[in-house]
Amino acid sequence: MRNVTITLDEETARWARLEAARRDTSVSKLVGEMLRQHRADSDRYERARRSFTGRAVGALKGPGEPYPERGSLYER
Repeated sequence: MRNVTITLDEETARWARLEAARRDTSVSKLVGEMLRQHRADSDRYERARRSFTGRAVGALKGPGEPYPERGSLYER
């Protein structure tokens, strides 16, 4: 574990103390858990983004076929 000093405005510090008390934990553990969760969310988003953008673009038509009509592409 690593100790880190952070600076908060008074309103945010008050909220953090109340939230930590509500969760029966310390402000330090609360902030650490929030940062771990943010990091996990960011990692999942980045993996999903890379997976999506790494896919090949699907063809609209097969070889020798005409392009589809515009209306058929947007039918719901």
